[in-house]
Amino acid sequence: MQIAPSPGRSGPPSPLFIWSAMIGVYIVWGSTYLAIRFAVKTMPPFLMAGVRFLIAGSVLYLVRRAYGDPRPTLEEWRSAAVIGAFLLVGGNGGVVWAEQWVPSGIAALLVGTSPLWMILIDRLRPGGQKPNRWAMLGVGLGFMGIVMLINPLRSVGPGETIDPVRAGVLVLSSLLWSIGSLYSRQAQLPPSALLWTGMEMLAGGLGLLILGTLTGELGRLNLLSISGSSWLGWLYLVVFGSWIGFTAYTWLLRSAPTPLVSTHAYVNPIVAVLLGYFLAEELLTFRIFIAALMVIGSVALISVNQHGFLSSKRRKRINGQ
Repeated sequence: MQIAPSPGRSGPPSPLFIWSAMIGVYIVWGSTYLAIRFAVKTMPPFLMAGVRFLIAGSVLYLVRRAYGDPRPTLEEWRSAAVIGAFLLVGGNGGVVWAEQWVPSGIAALLVGTSPLWMILIDRLRPGGQKPNRWAMLGVGLGFMGIVMLINPLRSVGPGETIDPVRAGVLVLSSLLWSIGSLYSRQAQLPPSALLWTGMEMLAGGLGLLILGTLTGELGRLNLLSISGSSWLGWLYLVVFGSWIGFTAYTWLLRSAPTPLVSTHAYVNPIVAVLLGYFLAEELLTFRIFIAALMVIGSVALISVNQHGFLSSKRRKRINGQ
């Protein structure tokens, strides 16, 4: 998710701080998929995610208001609500629901296709940028990887197949995340990135609670039946995923080169696949390995070409061309 940088940074940060934050984002955000997998084993998915974001968002919002950030306007709350609906209700909500059945590593790979959708959405919108042939090659490679992961023809054994409906929900979640990310670039939001991140979490958390209620999760909720591993997974999502991960990410957007920060999009799935394999005994076959290389390679190809294109445009402006 793109979060608007805040002005006022004094002096360049230490490379040690930058890489410490990058490693934190790589590991923390890559590991949240496994934490979700543990949490939803005995917790209703939408209620689990809703309470997570309400708690995390409340703390961020109250801390920033205590530090003197002005009260958000109605228009800023409206923008945060739209972003929260796309990113957290649609994006994260689909992930927590699908991970009741889909392995965490596969979920991370399918969700990691968001740059593919952003390229296509930007191409279709009025005044959007037409991707070059290398970016389109990346899009094609990524969708081939998705097809290989979902395996709609069931060309291998039952243990290696993924329900296409649940996989489709993950792809839809990635699409909704991309729409919300693109909308956030032009939305009217407070100057403080942490303040509006908290607002987004509050709005998205409320939406997830409403969704959980409408789908009957309250009637299935039994606090006594929640396992210790689910509680630990949920706590990890609140502390590490929401507070530490988002804080490190927003600081990096203000302090580090954008191409470097964007590498999390293709490092997180690798971390998720490896953690799922070693800690949760999730399946890692040769087919999944090849599909993972295709998806991650496509995201890397798109990211490199996007930033190369932007750098070229920037150089032309500087040279007066």
